[in-house]
Amino acid sequence: MPYITVKMLEGRTEEQKKALVEKVTTAVSETTGASEDKIVVFIEEMTKGHYAVGGKRLSDLS
Repeated sequence: MPYITVKMLEGRTEEQKKALVEKVTTAVSETTGASEDKIVVFIEEMTKGHYAVGGKRLSDLS
C-alpha cells in the first residue's frame, strides 16, 4: 500500500487539491502497479512562516 505525502504552501483551491490527489493516485498506480484503492495521499499544507529557503522564511520575503 503506497503512502504519498505532498507538502506545499497553502493557498490552493479544493478543486486543485482534488485534481492533484487524482493525478498522483493515477501516476503511482501506473508506475508501481498498485491498485488505486490501496494508494493513500496526504496533503500537508504549510504557511509561508513555516517554510524557509536560504535561511529566510517566505513570509519575511513578501
